[in-house]
Amino acid sequence: MDGPYPVVPAGLAAGAAARGDRLRRRRRALRRACWTLLFAVVVALLVWASLTHAWTTPSSGVSPPLEGW
Repeated sequence: MDGPYPVVPAGLAAGAAARGDRLRRRRRALRRACWTLLFAVVVALLVWASLTHAWTTPSSGVSPPLEGW
């Protein structure tokens, strides 16, 4: 610990700051893209459900109608 410190390159801090800035911008863009994709999926699901009436039960075509009771 008492020995001489190693020589640090002159542009090390600026390079590290630039790399950190690029990583932050890339992560922000990825996060925005994921949120946009999630929003598009939710909108598509809502449109599909409203057009097909997914919450209603389908009519039963398996059993014959009861007549003559």
